[in-house]
Amino acid sequence: MRLALFRSFLVAFSALLPLINPLGSALVLYGLVGDAPVSVYRSLARKVAINNIVFLAVIELLGVTILNFFGISLPIVQLAGGIVIAAMGWTVLNERDARASSRNKREESEEADAAQEHNFEDEAFYPFTFPITSGPGTLVALITVTAHNSSHQLSKNILSHLGVFLAIVVLSLLVFFCYRYAPKLTQAIPPSTAHGILRVVAFILLCIGVQIAWNGLSTLIRQVLRP
Repeated sequence: MRLALFRSFLVAFSALLPLINPLGSALVLYGLVGDAPVSVYRSLARKVAINNIVFLAVIELLGVTILNFFGISLPIVQLAGGIVIAAMGWTVLNERDARASSRNKREESEEADAAQEHNFEDEAFYPFTFPITSGPGTLVALITVTAHNSSHQLSKNILSHLGVFLAIVVLSLLVFFCYRYAPKLTQAIPPSTAHGILRVVAFILLCIGVQIAWNGLSTLIRQVLRP
């Protein structure tokens, strides 16, 4: 039982870390907020972390239900989602500089006008939580991982959901600390170091995506060849 909890935590954490990318997101946050007081970063980091936990927890609980409502089978979700996750890992793995993922996240929030003065806390959910922290790619990966961990046994289902939720909480805590100290982090961490760490995690993400896609494809092949 503990193995199921630990395994689901590791899979979810490894799959979501490069997509949420707390360090890269902190660069985007600093670029949008600028030289604001420390209290602004502290309050904004707390609200974004809480919003991220609630937002992803809802997606985790309802994502598979929504798929079932539309009649999408688990092997199809595994195949399509695994390909998407592998493609994301491949993209991150081949980025040329450490700030590339940050630029991608910035492009997702082009509608946010950083030039105008406003109350940043009013935008704690949009765009700072979605899509800067958890964008569409994060949602696809989360639904895929949740569907992949689904089991017919109730106890394993509960433990798998708990493992994914713990990964969400840990990642949100990383987001909190990175956002809280965004001005210092952007100056203290060399881009090459951050990029090196991200490459390792991206390779793991690529392998996870291929494994999930193969699990779905092998199930479909067995269904076709079944007499």
